[in-house]
Amino acid sequence: MKELSQLKPIENDPIPSRKERVAILDAGAQYGKVIDRRVRGLSVESIILPLDTPAGELAEFSAIIISGGGKSVYSEDAPTHDPKIFELDMPILGICYGMQLMARDEGGIVTAGVRREDGPCDIDIKHDSLLFNGLDPLQEVLMSHGDSVTTVPNGYRAIANSDGLIAAIENTQKKRYGVQFHPEVDLTEHGNDILHNFLYEICGLSGNYTIEDRKEKAVAEIRERVGNRKVLALVSGCVDSTVCAALLNEALGANRVVAVHIDNGFMRQNESVQVKRALEAIGLELTVVDAFQDFYAQVEGVTNPEVKRVRIGDTFIAVAEHAINKLGLEAEEILLAQGTLRPDLIESASKLVSGNAQTIKTHHNDSPAVRKLRLAGRVIEPLVDYHKDEVRELGLQLGLPEEIVWRQPFPGPGLAIRVLCADRPYREDDFVATQRELERFSNDKIRATLLPVQTVGVQGDSRSYSYLVGLSGQRDWGKLIQLARQIPKEIHKVNRVAYIFGGMLPKQTLNITPTYLTPDVLNQLRQADAIVNTELFRHGLLRKLSQVPVVSFPVNFGVPGNRSIAIRTFLTNDFMTGVPALPGKDISEEVLLEIVERILNEVGGISRVVYDLTSKPPGTTEWE
Repeated sequence: MKELSQLKPIENDPIPSRKERVAILDAGAQYGKVIDRRVRGLSVESIILPLDTPAGELAEFSAIIISGGGKSVYSEDAPTHDPKIFELDMPILGICYGMQLMARDEGGIVTAGVRREDGPCDIDIKHDSLLFNGLDPLQEVLMSHGDSVTTVPNGYRAIANSDGLIAAIENTQKKRYGVQFHPEVDLTEHGNDILHNFLYEICGLSGNYTIEDRKEKAVAEIRERVGNRKVLALVSGCVDSTVCAALLNEALGANRVVAVHIDNGFMRQNESVQVKRALEAIGLELTVVDAFQDFYAQVEGVTNPEVKRVRIGDTFIAVAEHAINKLGLEAEEILLAQGTLRPDLIESASKLVSGNAQTIKTHHNDSPAVRKLRLAGRVIEPLVDYHKDEVRELGLQLGLPEEIVWRQPFPGPGLAIRVLCADRPYREDDFVATQRELERFSNDKIRATLLPVQTVGVQGDSRSYSYLVGLSGQRDWGKLIQLARQIPKEIHKVNRVAYIFGGMLPKQTLNITPTYLTPDVLNQLRQADAIVNTELFRHGLLRKLSQVPVVSFPVNFGVPGNRSIAIRTFLTNDFMTGVPALPGKDISEEVLLEIVERILNEVGGISRVVYDLTSKPPGTTEWE
């Protein structure tokens, strides 16, 4: 019997082309697909095209939006483009990299490294610009850049600034507009209004595009794609894979959907039992495969987070192939279904989304083995054009109960990527110098301390793998959030800031407890995670908080053998950007203190509990 990975590619009919109204030129933005979604949400058709699309092919469009990107316009490997696009007689909006490209090509000056800005910032805007029509003079936006426009081209003017830096430009005669921030993301408070002004006030579009019913469209696409085959649905238990399985069930019927839950041993407390009950409630029989030993053999002793993710993703495929054989199914008649979302592929820099995007982290459902199967036409991903909020809306349309649709998101690799593994402290040659830089943020009430671990972040549309800063002392949440925004902007070696409960640190902490994905470490985290989720559920906070990863990290704070726990509350709609829940406003401080006390009292071997104060960017949702 052939394995999935040995099968020949499936030849599919080409997807029919369709003329769109707005061309979104992809310069490698992590948020490129979010621009597309925002434009469609404003009733305007759009299509994402490569940045190097010839100007002649863009003449049929009504407007162009050039996305952000992770490169400098002066980089040798900067994405190429056709400079004649700026000669076209149509409105153009440049976002971040797009603004810098426009300014440089039109004769302005872009300067590298004037001041890095990553995260929420305030900008001052000009009221007489159509782009900002109806908005207040002071706006909070998401910045993510290193280069800056320092001289505007002839015929342009600056229409917004961010603490002295040019934040937006315009040329009303040519209908050219540029913004240094990201209007497409949630962290730009009135970004939708800015895009609305561009599309309607500046471009003069009619907004007559109505999105087809997502459920019916998805069902039709599944039936056409699958034909007479069966589908193997890998169900992790998260919202995405559950909705994917329900959608497949709707389109094909239960007799053609083989739902398999692979218990990789990295699940939450009682998670596999809950997954089985949830899917059986919607009429899908679920086969549970106990595969902990298979996964453990691949990650034992591994500390590199990317290696962990890739090995876990590839092991899922190997276990799935074994499940096909054991169930007596013919691989030729099976497609592999995954609940992959658009943000997963964006952060993995998948070619399905962008030819230029930088990898933030490899998702288990976009590992090399998955990409190979995808290229061979053996993978079906019905939710690949969806974001989390859209998936939840679809889940409700499919009749799934709210308690399933609104479950806290949980990654396929599970707790494996919520344990920061390390065999030594992360103290590079710059550790002492970076700590000295931090001293200006400390006083007699709050102390800023560099911790000897790395976490993953996204800065300037690229991945960073940098230091974690701990703030200890007085719980002045407004001041703490302010410091969490300020420190990564001024110290680029830092991408995450957390508050440390338990009083001010008496001294610099330099050591860690060597940590790997062993059963005792996983059980320790599992207990802490259960406490957090139990309390959030008891206080009605699970729906209010978009996601709450609970993380084990190896800093022992002077107690050899101990580890620490991080709580990462996250508020977002698009899951590409977001902010932490503010204690006293978004989450009760009393509830938070109760959670901390329970973890310290009930989970053995925990030195401290910390609360992540970082927005995304510069810190990603997960720590690893």
